[in-house]
Amino acid sequence: SNRLMLARLFARPANVLVLDEPTNDLDLETLELLEDRLVEYNGTVLLVSHDRDFVDQVATSVLAFEAPGVVREYVGGYEDWLRQGGGFEHYGNTADTPAPAPAPTAEKASGGKPAAARKKLSYKLQRELDQLPAHIESLEQALAGLQQQIAEPDFYRGDADEIQRTLKAMDARQQELEQAMARWEELEAAR
Repeated sequence: SNRLMLARLFARPANVLVLDEPTNDLDLETLELLEDRLVEYNGTVLLVSHDRDFVDQVATSVLAFEAPGVVREYVGGYEDWLRQGGGFEHYGNTADTPAPAPAPTAEKASGGKPAAARKKLSYKLQRELDQLPAHIESLEQALAGLQQQIAEPDFYRGDADEIQRTLKAMDARQQELEQAMARWEELEAAR
């Protein structure tokens, strides 16, 4: 059954899922279960779907194939993509009939994404924006602690492996902080 398939999928350890038209042949209850699991999922989900409502519910980023060889990334789901000026009108057509709209590829992920100004964030993106200040503060505190540790006079007299681990940890926290700040600025600008 579809529910058993979903249970098996989410029971396996993974940090990336690739889903091709995952809503096909799902009843409403199973579809809602899938949406809930994907929203709670703590990794990256790359999915292709023609179900625009589903994309709106789970996606934090849309990769739209807007013309041959042209892929653009937008913050949010399908409706967010439209509000940011997304569309398939630039698809090259030689015939008079419009080309069918390709399925947007959606991504549920953390990390910085380019954004265009728009009027309102989706619930998911607003929730992410609300949580970012506390996350940024936590990263700043962790970074300050590592910097203080490195500034100690006898830091470089210690174990070489420990020195390398601490320096790598500091670099990683710095990168995470920069990404979180960029994401915060992007979501603020998108409001």
